[in-house]
Amino acid sequence: MAFKAKAPGAVSDINVTPLVDVMLVLLIIFMVITPMLQKGVSVDLARINNPRTMQPADKEDATVLAITRDGKIYLGADPIAVDKITGKVKDRVADKLDKTVYVKSDARAKYGDVVSVVDAVRAAGVDAIGLLAEKVQTRGASSAAAAAETQ
Repeated sequence: MAFKAKAPGAVSDINVTPLVDVMLVLLIIFMVITPMLQKGVSVDLARINNPRTMQPADKEDATVLAITRDGKIYLGADPIAVDKITGKVKDRVADKLDKTVYVKSDARAKYGDVVSVVDAVRAAGVDAIGLLAEKVQTRGASSAAAAAETQ
């Protein structure tokens, strides 16, 4: 008597291995790309208790000056000398309705460097200067970037 083997039945279980593989690859890609999305120069901002949020600082066309710990100054992502700040800022804010210039400084930058940048921005005719800072982390609260504004 001939014995005929039966084909196995359909498997109704979901195979999640390919899904997990794809999700891990996407996670790695996002972890690598996310730091590159930050515009400008990365600095360790000062932390304050009562910030005022400034959403316009995150806009694409916002004028942001960064001061690093070692005293280098950047307009956006481009290095700039202190004596050239006044002219460049005048050019950038000339055709804008919102003439606010945002200054983000490393927490360990020299006070004199920050003052010279603010002085150069004021010489450009800008009255609204936003000083960017981070909110102090408290227990159970998430860290949110915030800013304090001086006028």
